[in-house]
Amino acid sequence: MKDFKIFEYMEQYSYEQVNFFHHKESGLKAVTAVHNTVLGPALGGSRFWNYATEEEAIYDAMRLARGMTYKSSLAGINLGGGKTVIWGDVNRIKADPVLAESFWRAFGRYIESMHGRYITAADMNTGEAVLSIVNQETEHVVGLPGRSGNPSPKTARGTFRAIQACCEHLYGTKSTKGRTVAVQGVGEVGRVLCELLHEDGANLIITDINQDLIDRVVKSTGAKVVKPDEIYSVECDIYAPSAMGATVNKDTIPQLKCKIVCGAANNVLAHQDEDGTALHEKGILYAPDYLANAGGVINVFHELNIKGYNEENAIKDIDQIYDRMLDVLTKAKESGKPTYKIANEIAEARIAAMSNVNNIRTKGLV
Repeated sequence: MKDFKIFEYMEQYSYEQVNFFHHKESGLKAVTAVHNTVLGPALGGSRFWNYATEEEAIYDAMRLARGMTYKSSLAGINLGGGKTVIWGDVNRIKADPVLAESFWRAFGRYIESMHGRYITAADMNTGEAVLSIVNQETEHVVGLPGRSGNPSPKTARGTFRAIQACCEHLYGTKSTKGRTVAVQGVGEVGRVLCELLHEDGANLIITDINQDLIDRVVKSTGAKVVKPDEIYSVECDIYAPSAMGATVNKDTIPQLKCKIVCGAANNVLAHQDEDGTALHEKGILYAPDYLANAGGVINVFHELNIKGYNEENAIKDIDQIYDRMLDVLTKAKESGKPTYKIANEIAEARIAAMSNVNNIRTKGLV
């Protein structure tokens, strides 16, 4: 990461903007990356994590922003891709309510300064309570209480639909009954995903770094527990990474003993071309994560509807992930291409088409 060059990376992947925010008094350090706004304002959650280095924080924000562009395009919604990474000690902020208020209101003011080019939402360590404070300083925030609320259950629902599509494609039935699913990460999204899989009859193997989260899922589903570094090599039908990204990489792919990789995490592949191709060559079906986990962004997009949020309509759109995933898997099989390439082609075609539409002048010549 020491050799990470921001402008070279921006040029390579066509980023529009990277903003750095700092508020000395509260200790806020944040970076917001805007990848593409052809389809609409950039939307992406704000992730709070104590990264090892600032380079890692910046790189993660940029990778996640690009993933959001593709996610929104594949979901058929009118949003671009953005992401915020807040770098620091989560527990320090949580422990001091006064500090927390100044920290999150300062963040809200910085988001407001982007004048709607970027809309934020919940992500790791930023839930509804945090967003409510941010909302005191800006309206450019979604996933609020009383509106669409916590998007985590909707992300889990969409991921479950994607898993069903993979099972339909590979096994001829969408049911996960009797299938063994290894879920890495059982936080807000992973927990609900486990419950949906359990209700459908799947056998669960789980791991997490938080024992309380593990205990909660074991109590509700009877899942088997393994250590974090053992999850990659367990015998299973489906590996569902649902925590941090980049867990499918050159070190873990040789360990995988699954037929399907489909989870709720963002940027599952450490290096898309290399790792996506490696899975393809190994005969493992990879469900592009930016399609599988789009339930949350679809849900908050419905919050932006001028007629108001309608959960029934949002769920209908989320459930379409099943058909969209089947379409990608079918086209990949017919063409012999890796699934990520097919998903990218579909997303990029929509962005290109709308870019041409955007060239139509509607306000006359200046």
